[in-house]
Amino acid sequence: VQLVESGGGLVQAGGSLRLSCAASGRTFSGYAMGWFRQAPGKEREFVTAISWDGASTRYADSVKGRFTISRDNAKNTVYLQMNSLKPGDTAVYYCAAIGSPYSGTSGYTNAYTYWGQGTQVTVSS
Repeated sequence: VQLVESGGGLVQAGGSLRLSCAASGRTFSGYAMGWFRQAPGKEREFVTAISWDGASTRYADSVKGRFTISRDNAKNTVYLQMNSLKPGDTAVYYCAAIGSPYSGTSGYTNAYTYWGQGTQVTVSS
């Protein structure tokens, strides 16, 4: 079971990036997925999550209106579109999958069983 993030990089404030999280080793179409981030010296924090069927999403207040999570179950991939990026968004971004099928979304790290290795996002001012 593997989650692999991609799409990170360096961008100027106000710019956009699109992260992808590709799952392999099993299908995650029946599992809620989430994105978290961790900045240097800080704890890992919740960013956004999406239900197994894409019908329900939740966002941290800090990214509402700027970030959009989506998924393509046929491709076993989850996306994070990030617009209007700010220097405060600089962090390593991780995708994760909840361990129980057909469960709701969660903002808690301990609800997620599978994690990717992370991708660095750096926003310059």
